[in-house]
Amino acid sequence: MFTDSHCHLSMPELSAELPAIRQAMAQARVDRALCICTTMEEFPEVLALAERYDNFWASVGVHPDTEGLREPGLDELLRLADRPKVIAIGETGLDYYGMEDRKGGRSIGDLEWQRERFRTHIRAARACGKPLVIHTRSASDDTLAILREEGETGGAGAAGGVFHCFTETAEVARAALDLGFHISFSGIITFKKAQDIRDVAAFVPLDRTLIETDSPYLAPVPYRGKTNNPSYVPYVAAQIAEIKGIAVEEVAAATSTNFNRLFLKEAA
Repeated sequence: MFTDSHCHLSMPELSAELPAIRQAMAQARVDRALCICTTMEEFPEVLALAERYDNFWASVGVHPDTEGLREPGLDELLRLADRPKVIAIGETGLDYYGMEDRKGGRSIGDLEWQRERFRTHIRAARACGKPLVIHTRSASDDTLAILREEGETGGAGAAGGVFHCFTETAEVARAALDLGFHISFSGIITFKKAQDIRDVAAFVPLDRTLIETDSPYLAPVPYRGKTNNPSYVPYVAAQIAEIKGIAVEEVAAATSTNFNRLFLKEAA
């Protein structure tokens, strides 16, 4: 019924509890999950999850905030993306959040390595025909500009993809939709002070909406502050259903169909 389009089940706090998590997913009617890769070092474990379980899939890529680990080239991304259970490129994008505190006082100009990595991932996605999983934080202008420069404008040959765990403005959502991308909402949408994100969810068409946990992070209310897992994604769907005034079953069906169309290339 429900599909978690973005989770990190390879992280220790979840991988150690995987049998219990899978049981909880079944009880919550969460049928499928996309396991997201954030480093090349992590990829073998992410892939192993997807290959072990028929209702898990994997992505390949390096999170924009990762430094000091192996940097993938285009050829390596394409080689790994060719594995049958790999259905997306990413998590990729740009992260300029907390420049002084988290990045040693460097300027945005000093983060050219992030922008070049993002371009490499976009080119890989276009070459292999698999969608992008995009992380953008305090960097939406550059994220959108680079997508346009690399030809991601929704036309022939575009990879498309999703802006995951969306926390930007309605204007950014509109621009992403115009480029052919989907928008994914996480447990943040249930937070008391997240009315701006709920307003964006009201604006985004249901046929371009995905749901996710981004677990182990961002557990939805009523589990906020606890370790998140894919069995909690129905709470995200329920919030979207309330916003749109429709049944949660309709949200579950639409977002699962959107997942099929975007990632599994199945016709609606």
